Amino acid sequence: MKAITLRLPAGLDNLHLVDLPDPGQPGPGQIRVRVHASSLNFHDYAVATGKMPTADGRIPMADGAGVVEAVGEEVTEFKVGDHVVSCFFPHWHDGAPTIGDFSTTPGDGVDGYARQVVVKPSHWFTRAPKGYSHQEAATLTTAGLTAWRALVVNGGIKPGDSVLVMGTGGVSIFALQLAKAMGAVVIATSSSDEKLARVRALGADHTINYRTQPQWGEEVLALTHGRGVDHVVEVGGPATLAQSITACRIGGHIALIGILTGVSGEVPTVALMARQQRLQGLIVGNRQHQLDLVQALECLKVKPVIDSVFALEDIGKAFAHEASGAHFGKIVLSV
Repeated sequence: MKAITLRLPAGLDNLHLVDLPDPGQPGPGQIRVRVHASSLNFHDYAVATGKMPTADGRIPMADGAGVVEAVGEEVTEFKVGDHVVSCFFPHWHDGAPTIGDFSTTPGDGVDGYARQVVVKPSHWFTRAPKGYSHQEAATLTTAGLTAWRALVVNGGIKPGDSVLVMGTGGVSIFALQLAKAMGAVVIATSSSDEKLARVRALGADHTINYRTQPQWGEEVLALTHGRGVDHVVEVGGPATLAQSITACRIGGHIALIGILTGVSGEVPTVALMARQQRLQGLIVGNRQHQLDLVQALECLKVKPVIDSVFALEDIGKAFAHEASGAHFGKIVLSV
């Protein structure tokens, strides 16, 4: 079978298309999945470029969607022909978080989905939403579930709430779509007026160009008549957190999910304390969260925004496109 392996030292030039042995038929409790698509996330880029160290020869990519080709004994949840999507934390089934690293995450601690076929325990997957293509389903494992957990699981979003989303990457666009589908008011930021026009077309109620308005937290306050938003989907990290605290209402919720501006920095703790906000870090979610997300997407009729599709062998070009920041929504690999 065709697969991509990352050779050390990591880098986009060290992603290689190789032929690997077919994994064979599933054993008890396992399923064989023909992978048709994967989608790119910042985490995958960090692994591919060596910002997050991994093993030599690792098969990258955390997200995978495809078709069940065979089921092993004792598997009752899936049958041949089912469309499935992978789980980011294959061993975290439900309940409170049980892992604080990526040692079990496909494409990082273990081999991922940049390959044509996998044989894995059935609980490594959930069904894909009805009516979703494989390319659409492949966007759910990381980006879709992160937005869902930020707003629904941890945030408890309800109609009439207000949400701030930052930029136009996969998580932010998913958060915009989910928030609007649930009756929330959305404020979106970007450095591109063209992209801001596109998020308004998706339903954003207000937009802010953070390049021309660097104190965008104050602008959010003005748009909310001094109150601030109920939820901030914080993807930037240290360079944006202070503005997010300003933009969030007293007693509001900031979902800290990204490190696009760095891995550490100063936190304005007095402001956070004075505004009595809940700053909660999160990494994707568990299998039950994903089951709930799939069910919700079928009811809400939300479909992901796909920016572009690259062939598996063009994975380096796909990551370069991601690094350019030119994309809007998700970048997908066709496997």
